[in-house]
Amino acid sequence: MVAPKEGINLIFDATFFSRSDGVLVYRANRTNLYWRFIQSETLKEIGLGLDQLDERGFKYKSVTIDGRRGVIKLLEARYPGLPIQLCQFHQAQIIRRYITNNPKMPCSIALKILMHRLTEMDEDSFKLSLETLHEKYKDFLKERNELGQFKHRRLRSAFRSLKTNLPYLFTYKKFPERHIPNTTNSCDGSFAHWKQKVKIHRGLIKKRRNNMINYLLNSIVSS
Repeated sequence: MVAPKEGINLIFDATFFSRSDGVLVYRANRTNLYWRFIQSETLKEIGLGLDQLDERGFKYKSVTIDGRRGVIKLLEARYPGLPIQLCQFHQAQIIRRYITNNPKMPCSIALKILMHRLTEMDEDSFKLSLETLHEKYKDFLKERNELGQFKHRRLRSAFRSLKTNLPYLFTYKKFPERHIPNTTNSCDGSFAHWKQKVKIHRGLIKKRRNNMINYLLNSIVSS
């Protein structure tokens, strides 16, 4: 893909075959722009990929990311003022890990219900609902055990995650004319598509498998 003059809505994410064997993919307009094989999704690896896109002349209208720690600071330092959208699907996954799929406590259940409405709300209404929920259960969230530790640390972490990430969860609504993706689903869909093809040929040595991945990423356009 030739770098367009008007800029792109960049999405990037990584997928892994094992703990230290993955691919980091950068996409826009349903096209794989660049990818690199990685052992871990570090800020250094992400920065090296951005270096490649910058050298090819790409400009950005926005970047949509999965919320990995430190990535927002990296992007803000490299591209001051660039709209950054944190994937709403990944945020929902983070909260689900904290409160589980089947929460039992009333506060956790209420938070799960609120997360189901995330994509339907704007920032102000979501923030108000979150603050109202936190205020309602503030005494519950402050409860401590006999050792003086907070009883509901995972639930507190869920609220803290939302409070921290809130400024980046509704960026796409602040710039409607840019048509910013609110999730990294484009990458996720691409991963599922070519990983299914790779799976058919399981047993390939790593070099041949990577050659196959290179071919597929260079040729497949998927949603």
